[in-house]
Amino acid sequence: MVLLQTDLFLTELTTMFEHAIEKGSIWVTFKRSSMKSKAQRKKKASKNEQLEYKCLIRATNGKKTISTWVGPNEHQCFQASYAAILKAQMTVFFPEEEPEWVADLLGEDEPEEVVGDPSPGPHPEESHP
Repeated sequence: MVLLQTDLFLTELTTMFEHAIEKGSIWVTFKRSSMKSKAQRKKKASKNEQLEYKCLIRATNGKKTISTWVGPNEHQCFQASYAAILKAQMTVFFPEEEPEWVADLLGEDEPEEVVGDPSPGPHPEESHP
């Protein structure tokens, strides 16, 4: 497991996604951790000291594993960058043309085909003076 800085992690994650476009999977896991051993956590708890938790983020494609730590101060910036990467890579899941049911959900109705005379009332041929 390679521990990277957050910016380098996001860059490597982007390249992993790009290599997995045609075939492959990427697993990304998030884990809350204090980065302290159990003995150190108990020692701090006995002193009533507050532990600072960080988020360990790992990504793997089965062959290569990368990871990074994200603290509470940089969490929102990381989430925004991570969301942008996911949105950019999700385009492979959407087809080029929208199916009919998508247009129905969006309310984009196609004009209905009219059979016969669209005007209400009697036809001019039927009315005799």
